[in-house]
Amino acid sequence: MSLERVGIFHLGGDLPVHRLGFGAMRITGEGIWGEPPDLDEAKRLLRRAVELGIDLLDTADSYGPEVSERLIGETLAPYPPRLVIATKGGLVRPGPSEWKRHGTPEHLRKACEGSLRRLRLERIDLYQLHAPDEKVPLEDQLETLADLQRQGKIRHIGVSNFDVSQLERASKIARIVSVQNRYNLADRSSQPVVDWCERHGIAFIPWRPLGMEGLEDGPVATIAERHGASPTQVALAWLLASSKVMLPIPGTSSVKHLEENVGAARLSLEPDEIEVLRKLA
Repeated sequence: MSLERVGIFHLGGDLPVHRLGFGAMRITGEGIWGEPPDLDEAKRLLRRAVELGIDLLDTADSYGPEVSERLIGETLAPYPPRLVIATKGGLVRPGPSEWKRHGTPEHLRKACEGSLRRLRLERIDLYQLHAPDEKVPLEDQLETLADLQRQGKIRHIGVSNFDVSQLERASKIARIVSVQNRYNLADRSSQPVVDWCERHGIAFIPWRPLGMEGLEDGPVATIAERHGASPTQVALAWLLASSKVMLPIPGTSSVKHLEENVGAARLSLEPDEIEVLRKLA
């Protein structure tokens, strides 16, 4: 398998990555909580991702919590050349499947330091505010990340779960190089954010890129059968074709599913197929 066909995106202008990465949320336990049920399989999955040419790994301190970052550091450090590690801070986990926003400057500084330690890095390539905390001025949250960047602990700053107005405010404080929002065949609610990213030439990283609620049959199944592909491969191929700034990071806990996702790189949809899929949502 080769990722060359998906093309390269220069994250922040100076970090070339293939436009198909790996999201490391699911190398944890049920509810994204605790250790994975099969630790050896989780580590094999990470190594296989790198073997397949994936050069962007996305994680967060809240995955586990701390488990995903720790496993990446234990398994892959010292990292191979050109492997970009992205992580996030700003959410805390009271329990399985629970997510709470915590964006105070004190917490974000502590979260970044913890991520550096677990990932075994001196500087994080891409550090993203996981979600804006409405209890804390947005400017304070972004200024904290900008200060960490000035200290050399962050190379580039990204944001997640932001709308356009929040992006405009954030961009006045720090240089934003990526936005990570939910976006897939079934959910296009972040289309204005995708359009904003295109205008500004920054990466849009869709989370839950394989979501197809209610769309697995019909045109998706027909197109998949036509190409000898799976519906999830069609979903990824559509994302890649929909925008030059799109950088999907499908996650999984299975090596088999990882290889299937990477297989989407060989799939070239026809213009009429792209249009049919565009009209589904």
